[in-house]
Amino acid sequence: MSLTSRRVFVKGLRVEAAIGIYDHEHGRTQPLIIDAVFDLGLHAIHGLKDTLNYELVGQIAREFIDRGHIKLVETLAEDIARTLVALPHVRRVEVSISKPEALADADQAGVCVVYQND
Repeated sequence: MSLTSRRVFVKGLRVEAAIGIYDHEHGRTQPLIIDAVFDLGLHAIHGLKDTLNYELVGQIAREFIDRGHIKLVETLAEDIARTLVALPHVRRVEVSISKPEALADADQAGVCVVYQND
């Protein structure tokens, strides 16, 4: 028997962000829901230094959000994903961001991006 994959994930991370291109989206924040799934290396894990600290997802997202108004969810997702895929042990990351208030007749709308180390 052998380990063939290792995935770490964060689901449903809720943040508030000044985001959007429309006039009614400026000067206020709105909720975002972030999901991230990581494929990690297959090395032995003996402690936190050998894996991914879940708290980094929220920390990195909030660092980008704190910089000021963001025009597009796509930009935020790509910025977060590029930062996360550069972390030690991360081979691939999938970041999804939903805007629950984006469409009146839909539960959520958003984007999913995938970055992979070659």
